[in-house]
Amino acid sequence: MEHILKIEALTKQYNRHNVIDNVNMSVQAGAMYGLIGRNGTGKTTILKIIGGLAKPSSGKICLSDNTEQNGEQDALRIGVLIEQAGIYPDMSARQNLKLKCLAMGIKDKEHINELMDIAGLTNVGKKSVKKYSLGMKQRLGIALALVGFPNLVILDEPLNGLDPQGIVEFRKIIARLNSERKITFIISSHILGKLNKIATDYVIIHNGVLIEQISKEQLFEKFGKNETDVQDAFEAYYFDLTGGCEDA
Repeated sequence: MEHILKIEALTKQYNRHNVIDNVNMSVQAGAMYGLIGRNGTGKTTILKIIGGLAKPSSGKICLSDNTEQNGEQDALRIGVLIEQAGIYPDMSARQNLKLKCLAMGIKDKEHINELMDIAGLTNVGKKSVKKYSLGMKQRLGIALALVGFPNLVILDEPLNGLDPQGIVEFRKIIARLNSERKITFIISSHILGKLNKIATDYVIIHNGVLIEQISKEQLFEKFGKNETDVQDAFEAYYFDLTGGCEDA
């Protein structure tokens, strides 16, 4: 399978402390990666560097054509939703999307309509975003990350605070985009169970170090053929690797 991104010896230092320490990672086109690790272990920092929102202290990120990452040139190739969506609360979803499209040089009105449909926001009318539920705001955040239909979308803890229905809606949107548009996703979470229904690959980060990268196929080879047994075994394996239970 073709890789869409390679991370080589990535290190990020704050106050002489390595928040990210010599991370090497290959991202395959069309896959859905679950970036797993406890709170404060470096997941968000890695995603910010991939998305061009932070610079590494050393190491590099190469895209599928083997060119090194460049923030301006990669804006249409990498969609980003880090922490909370950068939305204007007094504007509607359509107005927020229009602003993002204009900033990226996209003037096609049908593109906005398509993004609204994907995010399930076609019937919200002119309601201002500040009146949206958390789930609706998260779906708008995903739509904003999808402007221009990038090859790779990174989502940082997108399931935080969502109720069960919101989580189901999120999974359906991501699965549809992956299946129909072949978009590659990297989705972070500190709770393994939130990603095991959509991830095709897992990357485990602990104390700034990548300690395991494993595909779902490899999990079945390692732990058996029954999905429930595999999930339970992988959860125990994850706890062994990280030295404790998941954060709440």
